[in-house]
Amino acid sequence: MNPRDEQAIDAAKLYYRDGLSQGEVADRLGVSRPTVSKLVQHAKERGFVAIEIRDPRETGSALADRLAQRFDLAEVRLAHTAHTGAALTRELGRLGAEVLTEEIADGDLVGVGWGETMYAVARALTPQPRHGVEFVQLKGGLSLTPRSTNDVETMTSFCRAFDAHPRMLPLPVIFDSAEVKRIVEGERHIRHILDLGREAPTAIFTVGGISPQAMLFNLGHLTDEERDALQVRAVGDMCSRFFDENGDIALPELDERTVGISLADLRAKPTRILVAGGPSKIRPLEVALASGYATHLVTDAGTAARVLGEDVADRDASPDPPHGVDGDAAARGDT
Repeated sequence: MNPRDEQAIDAAKLYYRDGLSQGEVADRLGVSRPTVSKLVQHAKERGFVAIEIRDPRETGSALADRLAQRFDLAEVRLAHTAHTGAALTRELGRLGAEVLTEEIADGDLVGVGWGETMYAVARALTPQPRHGVEFVQLKGGLSLTPRSTNDVETMTSFCRAFDAHPRMLPLPVIFDSAEVKRIVEGERHIRHILDLGREAPTAIFTVGGISPQAMLFNLGHLTDEERDALQVRAVGDMCSRFFDENGDIALPELDERTVGISLADLRAKPTRILVAGGPSKIRPLEVALASGYATHLVTDAGTAARVLGEDVADRDASPDPPHGVDGDAAARGDT
């Protein structure tokens, strides 16, 4: 560690831990205020400073309580961020990772879906002290197009975080033929993985919307006729099982070719962590919740309000900073 590192740490401690202003830190260290600013930035860049922002609305708010009560949920976490885009996906992933970490104990068997939201959860996970955990892939993930499902990357990150053993399902999610699918599922190894997915007491998954841009519509598995039928009869998918407005299978002939956990087996699990948000997920999320497919929910405040039929303007207002907290401290995340 060089002298500048040491000075940067001293400046960061005075600024972040002791709550001094940059001017006060400058007086203490005998340097200029701009130098303090550079030292604090240097401390961040060198990894000497980690800022954690705790938003009480994520784990406790009237909006979350209303959602939990309406759909009999054990827990609701709400992201307060942009209603669309990468920022939303990143925040859903972070909160989903938090919920999963709290739910997993030594020796647990956990089923995992895939998709952009699940990949965000995987990227947000941090190493956890667990032993004997296993993750099982709940549905096939091979694509017939260049578009990746990130199923392998998702499972790898989950297992790395918990020092867990992966149970992969190396198959396409939808076969061309129901008969071929039945033959493949009869293979001993494949049957074992599918049985583990069904038996896992905990699952973490997302819901997909119905649109030409949806991932499942672009993996090369669906015919034009099936796409058209789904846009008429389906409201979304869970674990690549397309469901209608009643939460039932929307296209039985397609479902017979789909590899993975059934909706009935998914709903039977004791712990079902559903992570989804954004405008395209409002209707499928509403149906999934009303049909009892989740026990734990991670979504964003805007989606939560719309699922409840409330105006976004009626959401819980952001709490004011605690009395006596100055703007300098608020900018540092000390609130």
